[in-house]
Amino acid sequence: MKTSVSAKSAAKKPARPAAPYHHGNLREALLAAADTVLTERGAHGITLREVAKAAGVSHAAPYHHFSSLEDLLAAVAEREFMALAAVLERAAAAGTAREKFLAIADAYVRFARSRPAQYRLMFGPLMAHKHDYPGMRAAGERAFGVVLAAANAHDPKNGPELALCGWSLAHGLSNLMIDGAIDNLSTRVQSPDRLPRRLTSWLLAAKGI
Repeated sequence: MKTSVSAKSAAKKPARPAAPYHHGNLREALLAAADTVLTERGAHGITLREVAKAAGVSHAAPYHHFSSLEDLLAAVAEREFMALAAVLERAAAAGTAREKFLAIADAYVRFARSRPAQYRLMFGPLMAHKHDYPGMRAAGERAFGVVLAAANAHDPKNGPELALCGWSLAHGLSNLMIDGAIDNLSTRVQSPDRLPRRLTSWLLAAKGI
């Protein structure tokens, strides 16, 4: 039985190695794409398929780095907590201990309002699973650590309590402002952008510090 020329050529041709993945930095590309989709649709409207499409990669590509959508979102939240920590650290460089605390509250609310979808992700359902994501947890603790350090400097005796009060105030105000609740009040709020500093000043005054 004769073997065809094409069959002989195919038999002699060595196996073709798998082509290397074409994307230079897949993980970073996916995180950037997730951030874009998150901004456009919010955490409830994001899927791995949409992230892959936004990154210009195959639908299976995200699984090279993330086992699930939650894993990807936790990585996005970790980056956001790191960014928040950096913003708060810059604010904490301001003058007196009191001024540091006021500046941190102001910076916190401005950060939240500038990235509402990311902010909601950071403090959304993922928080219930933070022990499964040590990187996200550590980044969140770093951000809160800035608030705690400023509170301890201002009131060494009651620092942790003051930090929780200040954080609760800034966090709640951030959500109210993001949701537009401040805009819909029957009583007009003067200079909403200055609310974080004013309310935090009242908190310090109420505690007599």
